[in-house]
Order: sequence, then structure tokens, then C-alpha cells
Amino acid sequence: LNVRVRRRLSLFLNLRAHAWGTCGELATPCLFPTEEDCQKYILKQQQEASEKPLQVDSVDSSIPRTRDPAGITICDDPLGQMPERFDAFICYCPSDIQFVQEMIRELEQTNHRLKLCVSDRDVLPGTCVWSIASELIEKRCRRMVVVVSDDYLQSKECDFQTKFALSLSPGAHQKRLIPIKYKSMKKEFPSILRFITVCDYTNPCTKSWFWTRLAKALSLP
Repeated sequence: LNVRVRRRLSLFLNLRAHAWGTCGELATPCLFPTEEDCQKYILKQQQEASEKPLQVDSVDSSIPRTRDPAGITICDDPLGQMPERFDAFICYCPSDIQFVQEMIRELEQTNHRLKLCVSDRDVLPGTCVWSIASELIEKRCRRMVVVVSDDYLQSKECDFQTKFALSLSPGAHQKRLIPIKYKSMKKEFPSILRFITVCDYTNPCTKSWFWTRLAKALSLP
């Protein structure tokens, strides 16, 4: 073989050794900076872990997921698949129960066929008064009828129900709350209800239209 061919052949045979030597030379200067970077990264991770608040694994920090209360009314599905719904929640004092019974006869047992939620009749015992009332008013009933009387003004339960219903519809834009005055009062009409149209059962001129107007208001979508 001539000199030219032997030179090319030697280059081909020594190519792997030459490449490895080149890579080794390149890697050697990078060895110490790479190890230093790894140490910095580990130190940073340890520092971040020490700054995190301690938390038990079984505790979930996400938004709590709770099911709607089931089995709170007489006709409720115990499994919560089909909760009982109503046209109106009746807010009243025990002393006004006779008028509420008349309301049941006029609105449920006539052609109006409305479904009212009366706590003493429909709500099962053994439940929290405040949470169940808010559940029924917000999610189960389309409207709320407030039976206003002197005793109503002294009831904390009625006060809570009324203010809760008003908070769901500020300014009464959705006509969610309907106040009723069914007898004369010695005290002033509650100020928080004065801006809402009242169904006045005490007015002899409009008494014959009372139940029809109320039923129509409760039937609106």
C-alpha cells in the first residue's frame, strides 16, 4: 500500500479513540460546575420543603364537597335523588297558624293546586332549624310568603328567614318574597318589607281578590 492509502486507513481505524478522547476532554472541564449545580439544586429543594406548612396527608386543603341535605321533609327521598320541592315557603309564627291553615285550604285544596312548605307540617323533627330553613328557602322553594303580625316582629326565626330570603334577591327583582298582612297591627310594619307590594287581607275592598292575586304571584315562573 502506498503512503496515501495507509494514512487514510489509519485515520479510519483510530476514529473511535480520537472521538472518545475529544469527548473526555470536553467533559472534564464541565465536571466540577455540574456537581456544584446539583448541590445548589438539592439545597434549594430542602429549603423549600422546610418552608412549607406541615399538613397531615389525610387532610384535604381543597374546597369542601358536601351533599345537599336529604330526608328533611316528609315526602323527601331518603337517598336524596329526588328532593321535595315547593311553590312557596311560608314564614309565620305559631300564633298565626290558623291563618296558615286557611292559606293551605285556599291555595292547595282548590284549583290553584299550589304546594306550600309549612314547617310544622312538612319538616321532619330532629334537624337544625336554621340550616334547614336556609336550604328550603334557597333551593327547594321558588317563593316565600311572610305572614306579618305583631308576634312576627318578635320572632328571631322569622327575622332570620326574612333577611335570608331578601339576601337572595336584593331589591326584590325576582319577586321572591311576598309579605301578607292578615290582621291589624299595633306595631309598625317592618321597614325591610315596606318597599315590597303587600297582600293586604285586612282591606275589605280587595279581600275578595286576595287569594287569586296571591295564587297568581306564586305561580309565576
